[in-house]
Amino acid sequence: MTQASGRRTKRGSTFLAAVLATGIVLAMAALGGVWAYAGIYGLHVVFRHGGTWWVAVGTDSPRLSASMRLALGAAPIATAGQVRWRTLSAGFEVADLPAMVGEQAVDHLLLARIDPGHFRFVVRNASDGDKDLDQWMSQLGAALVVNGSYYARDGKPDTPFLSEGMSLGPGNYDAKAGAFIASPGFTGIRDLEHANWQDAFTGAENAMVSYPLLVADGTTRVAHASRWLANRSFVGQDGKGRVIIGTTTDAFFTLDRLAHFLLDAPLGLTRALNLDGGPVASQGISLNGFDRRTYGRWEAQVEGDHAELLTWPYGTVAMPVVLAVFPK
Repeated sequence: MTQASGRRTKRGSTFLAAVLATGIVLAMAALGGVWAYAGIYGLHVVFRHGGTWWVAVGTDSPRLSASMRLALGAAPIATAGQVRWRTLSAGFEVADLPAMVGEQAVDHLLLARIDPGHFRFVVRNASDGDKDLDQWMSQLGAALVVNGSYYARDGKPDTPFLSEGMSLGPGNYDAKAGAFIASPGFTGIRDLEHANWQDAFTGAENAMVSYPLLVADGTTRVAHASRWLANRSFVGQDGKGRVIIGTTTDAFFTLDRLAHFLLDAPLGLTRALNLDGGPVASQGISLNGFDRRTYGRWEAQVEGDHAELLTWPYGTVAMPVVLAVFPK
């Protein structure tokens, strides 16, 4: 090796080392920014699925599901197909309710109908953002896990929340929609239009405020129509006091359209409370050899002919807030 080539090799090595060092510094700075913004939840989001962001797409984009494109185009009204309940255990039934447009199923609501006399309900929070549906199912050993209400950027509940008697979420909150309550004397939905959540939580062991109230004694409380499409989850109750939990497999429904669909569906719902939607809207059931899971995938904000689709590069989306069901 000549002296000149040796100098070139050293300069090249120095340059690569400088590039590597700069990259490390920038990466650490980026992670520091994520930590400052969202704490450990933000770091888990980055490492779990690379973060999420909105991508501009047309309302007829193939990046949207076929059902989403139909909802944004002709926007037909879906009606309930046949629902057949299957008993897994005393007080626990499952069904698949298709949403039909003509002869075509444009979405499915995966349902569970549960008697609180045989099963108990618990709400949980994993604010670190380190658990998806499968991890919750494995850790809890629950008969059912579904995503719960809304959470803040640090993964903590964004609405009043009571988990096994421990208060989480904001203490000062103006709730006008509804709350899911699990107490020794009552399990179901409380209407908060003319009540406060503190009174609703009295005596409860597990509870969470959410919104909007989709169904309320024969009407809907969804204030206005929108074009925001997403996977959806809800928790409700029927006239016999059974809790009905449902999650869609696609994203045909806006909130107002889902509310009207539930009002007309053969479920006997007296109240139904919307839970968080989008990729977090997931549900799993494992009971007596039956295993069924659905994972949220879709969320799109739409204005006119412009849509923004929530996307992420890899991995699974965490579920910081869940509602879990256990045999008594």
